[in-house]
Amino acid sequence: MIKIFHLQLSLLLFFSVNSWAQNPNANQNKFRQLDADLPTPNVYRTASGAPGHAYWQNTADYQMDIVLDDDKQRIYGVEKINYTNKSPDDLEYLWIQLDQNVRNPESETYKIQQGNIKDGVSLYEYFNLFHTFPGGFNIDYVNDENGNSFSVKVNHTMMRVDLAKPLQSGDSIAINIKWWYNINDRMEMGGRSGYEYFKEEDNYLYTIAQFFPRMAVYSDVTGWQNKQFLGRGEFTLPFGDYDVKLTVPESMVVGATGEIQNEDEVLTDLQKERLEKAKTSDKPVIIITQDEAILNEKNRSSKTKTWHFKAQNVRDYGWCASRKFIWDAQGVQFGDRTVMAMSLYPKEGNPMWEMYSTKAIVLTLQTYSKFTFDYPYPVAYSINGKSIGMEYPMICFNGGRTDKEGKFTDNVKYRTILVIIHEVGHNYFPMIINSDERQWTWMDEGLNTFLQYQTERVWTDESGKPFPSRRGPAKLIVPYMKGDKRYISPIMTNSESIFQFGNNAYGKPCTALNILRETVMGPELFDYAFKIYANRWKFKHPSPADFFRTMEDASSVDLDWFWNGWFYTTDHCDIAITGVHQLKVDNQRPADGTTKKSNQKNIKKLAKQNKVNPMLQAVKSAENPAKAFDKIKANLTDIRKEILDKEVYLCQVDLKMIGGLVMPVILKLEYEDGSSEEVRIPAEIWKMQNELLENSVSKVLVTNKSVKKVVLDPNLETADTDVSNNAWPR
Repeated sequence: MIKIFHLQLSLLLFFSVNSWAQNPNANQNKFRQLDADLPTPNVYRTASGAPGHAYWQNTADYQMDIVLDDDKQRIYGVEKINYTNKSPDDLEYLWIQLDQNVRNPESETYKIQQGNIKDGVSLYEYFNLFHTFPGGFNIDYVNDENGNSFSVKVNHTMMRVDLAKPLQSGDSIAINIKWWYNINDRMEMGGRSGYEYFKEEDNYLYTIAQFFPRMAVYSDVTGWQNKQFLGRGEFTLPFGDYDVKLTVPESMVVGATGEIQNEDEVLTDLQKERLEKAKTSDKPVIIITQDEAILNEKNRSSKTKTWHFKAQNVRDYGWCASRKFIWDAQGVQFGDRTVMAMSLYPKEGNPMWEMYSTKAIVLTLQTYSKFTFDYPYPVAYSINGKSIGMEYPMICFNGGRTDKEGKFTDNVKYRTILVIIHEVGHNYFPMIINSDERQWTWMDEGLNTFLQYQTERVWTDESGKPFPSRRGPAKLIVPYMKGDKRYISPIMTNSESIFQFGNNAYGKPCTALNILRETVMGPELFDYAFKIYANRWKFKHPSPADFFRTMEDASSVDLDWFWNGWFYTTDHCDIAITGVHQLKVDNQRPADGTTKKSNQKNIKKLAKQNKVNPMLQAVKSAENPAKAFDKIKANLTDIRKEILDKEVYLCQVDLKMIGGLVMPVILKLEYEDGSSEEVRIPAEIWKMQNELLENSVSKVLVTNKSVKKVVLDPNLETADTDVSNNAWPR
């Protein structure tokens, strides 16, 4: 016996240790706090998720003179950067982003591209292997305010400016840069900006961004933002004021970040009159008609025109120019302020763009403002470019075209509207709530997609149909969540290393926030906390910890389990009903003269009838159960006596968390009489579980009717990946 015992113990230890070795997190509690994973709070960022009393951020103001060469598809620029060091540190050097260098033939982006030739290559792929486009910045000089050259070092898409003496805390420095570069054909090479060529009429439509050397962010979190631009991870930039002059062919129309400063020089009297009317209109007003745009397309004057724009407190700059632009606008009121929602588009986008673009801008500004803060900028542009979706402060470039006859399907229509909502929405995340896109894509794309979904929910048009949202509802993320984990990354993964970029950075965080709002916290708590986060961090640089901490601090809801499961792991939700056991409560008094033995027989008899008598259980060991019953009942409160007189059923539901992702338990109970009710159990029911305990729990529900059927997650709220085990009976 002793040897057998030791053998059993050894086998038990072997299997336990082996199980632990295969999964070292098997005993890890799903509700562990994230304190060890989040940065330590300090005077810059508090434990509440708010900016600290010593929070700081540097600024970069720009003056730029830009010339568009429409014959060579080239941009020439001269800029002056006034950089102010508001950090407590003295800076020995400055870093400037040179994003156009991603198109240099020697770009690291090209060098790290993967591919194969085992099945041959397409003509497009073949030509792309040669990287013949002469892209990248050509820097003529980098001078100080006295005209003296700075010592610089260009490291791919970053340029270090070495200073003769450190830039001390509180001081400013001026940097003058002259540069030019060749604009890429966006339709051939792709990219966030470039030109689109219309061969039939020999015309160009320019959507221009990342077009100037831009100051990198120096922050208390990372120091200098030092990640190279490889193409996917986007941007993080300091705020500042921009004074920009854009010189283009005379017949071109320009849209840009900021307000036009010289309307009298670049607009006709009729255009100005229409713009004034648009400020108070309840629908879009045409500023340049399609017929007028067609006339502009034919104008090949060699003269130029300079458009002057100014923008305050923005983190970046974008612009567009074309002879082809139709222009419409509508004012949106925020208190005593009028924001101009405006769209520029070629005739190839009409009539769809005239019908929906500016309408989508207006709804986006109104909805996002409801969830965050009133849109603070004076304008919001939506620019039509084929096969594009990209955002910059006050301006964005959006795809969506009709066919040659001006017709479009519902799919094209809704796809166009959702892109406009999404890109206009980026004004909030990350243009104002300025997260580090190069590191954490989800902080702008995920939060923005969440509010995009909220906007789609209130969209109305002539069809009367609800908007066919592609992301947001929990059920839409299920195929991704139950996919091959080898090709799924945690949300908390650097932008360049994410598998399935759209699902990971857009879909999953959007769905997580929607579940957090609708199922975990409730709209009231969520909306309050989300608005607190937005207002705390507008025009600042938040980190993931600031978001996580604020959402908990402003709601008094411990969400560490949620952030851990949804953002730090690739676990999925699969909760199963493994069994249901139901008893009817029968609280009849034992007959006088009964004995302890007969009382115990009564208990067994009730059990066979699927009944239970808690009072009999309490007195089963008494010599005279009837007297014991009366004594106990006499000492009960009125409320408890009332409970004993009710018709009650006890329903035990056994649950197992198979997928590993902690979620609330939502049960629909269907009764024998045809009625039903919903029971919502917080996620904390799993707080004592781990894999070694098989992640199993049981919940006893009290009802006043016999339960006929139990359904788990009846409204598909939790992204449960296997609903075949969500019902009893099966």
